[in-house]
Parts: sequence; structure tokens; C-alpha cells
Amino acid sequence: MRLALTGTPGTGKSTVADLLAEDYDVIHLNDAIREHDLYEGEDPDRGGSLVADFDAIVDWLGDWEGIVDSHLAHYLDADEVVVLRCRPDLLESRLTERGESPESARENAESEALDVILSEAVERFGVERVYEIDTTDRDPEAVADDVRAVIAGDRDPSAGTVDFTDYL
Repeated sequence: MRLALTGTPGTGKSTVADLLAEDYDVIHLNDAIREHDLYEGEDPDRGGSLVADFDAIVDWLGDWEGIVDSHLAHYLDADEVVVLRCRPDLLESRLTERGESPESARENAESEALDVILSEAVERFGVERVYEIDTTDRDPEAVADDVRAVIAGDRDPSAGTVDFTDYL
């Protein structure tokens, strides 16, 4: 199985992916982009963040299996997509605490409230292959168990079940 574990930065993807790595092959795509020069340059408007080179990423991944963790994972070919979600105000706090600029943290919180990544995943994969999991105030192991249920086929697709528009 190829599972894309995606979501706005700060929703808990890497933490959950680390827990899943005990049982599955996990690729932390953002780390691979940096380590293997899988980018086209830096975006000066986004604090120098790297601009991913998707052709290079696809070549590097090859015929991958397992879980790819990244806010970009839903752009890859996958069998299923899990979108982690988090209440925007908590997300904004998490990002600020880990050193993001207030502007970047706010932009990500607004993107979360607007369902940007969820919408992109549904547009690409359809509602029947997208699973939405709210991580707000949840233990990472419980979230990892929800992802395990997706992998085992014990959880129904759930795109559109989380609503943070009141944040706006």
C-alpha cells in the first residue's frame, strides 16, 4: 500500500509517522527533499523555504511503498490519503512555538480553516480515498491508531467531517 500522510504544517504528521515507523516503511519527504537536493530553489517570499522539484521527487521515490509524510504528500500517486487536521488557533500556537514567523503561522492557520490541503486531496483522489483525522487535543498514539485502521481497511473514508470555518 502507498499511503500519503498529509496536512497543514503543525498538525502532527511527523510525530504520527514516527509512531507508524515501528510497523511500516515511512518516508519523511521534507527531510528527503533537503538531504537529496530534491528542490528547484528557495522561495524568498516564504522565508527561504524550499521549492520542491516534483519530477526529481518522483524519480527519487521510484516505485515506493509504505507511508510518505509531508504537507506535499497528497501531490504524489498514492492508494489512500490521510489528511491530519488541527484546530487553527492551536496550530498557530504550535507553529509559533517551533519558530515560525507570526505571519507564516497565521497563514497556515488560515489555510487549515479553509480546508486547503483537504480540498486538494479530494480534488485529486476523490472522497472515496481520503480520510480526515482531527488531531486537536488528541494523543499522537490514538491518531496513529486511526491511521492504522485506515491501512487495515477498518475505517471508512471521511473527507469533510472536520469544520474549522468558525476560526475565520
